[in-house]
Amino acid sequence: MAKVEVKNLEGQSVKEHELPDAVFSIHPNPNLLWEATKAYLASRRRGTHSTKSRGEVSGGGKKPWRQKGTGRARVGSIRSSLWRHGSIAHGPKPRDYAIQLPAKMLRGALRSALAAKFQDSKLTVVEDFTLSEAKTKLFSGALRKLGIEKSILVVNDSANRNLQLSARNIQGCDLMRHHDVHPYDILSHDGLLISESALIRLEEALK
Repeated sequence: MAKVEVKNLEGQSVKEHELPDAVFSIHPNPNLLWEATKAYLASRRRGTHSTKSRGEVSGGGKKPWRQKGTGRARVGSIRSSLWRHGSIAHGPKPRDYAIQLPAKMLRGALRSALAAKFQDSKLTVVEDFTLSEAKTKLFSGALRKLGIEKSILVVNDSANRNLQLSARNIQGCDLMRHHDVHPYDILSHDGLLISESALIRLEEALK
């Protein structure tokens, strides 16, 4: 069974945490990660695009000219999609792009994302996120002591107002609860910083 160091916010190692092989020792599945990413990004699309069909374009009640004898092509309405200011043939209409990914696939993708971070040494576990006050400088200093310099996803298991206020102004730093974590969130950040209690809850959900 693999182990990971548990550190405090001073960057000091305080103990070790055993990681379940069923989650962190698997070979990451790129296909599952792709499907989860595709579903996440598709669900974020608003789908409000719209074009006008023949019935929605104004005008066109009168035939522009008589059918025969003019030498011109026959036309029944100025709403035709062939005309300037006419309708759009087969244009986009408002729709829902959301993809419902099976829960088993989503859990498998989350296992793969966590395993990939651990195997790339991009997983940092802290004992807790106890901050004496809500100050960005305080939390950014803790990140430096933990050796975190790039984008980071911070995961906690409970609401922490001091942490929320301290992390929100740090560029590339996003904070969320353990039950809201999506594989895309993990993959879109360089590192993963998680509290030990949040890690235990994720492990219990993914075993």
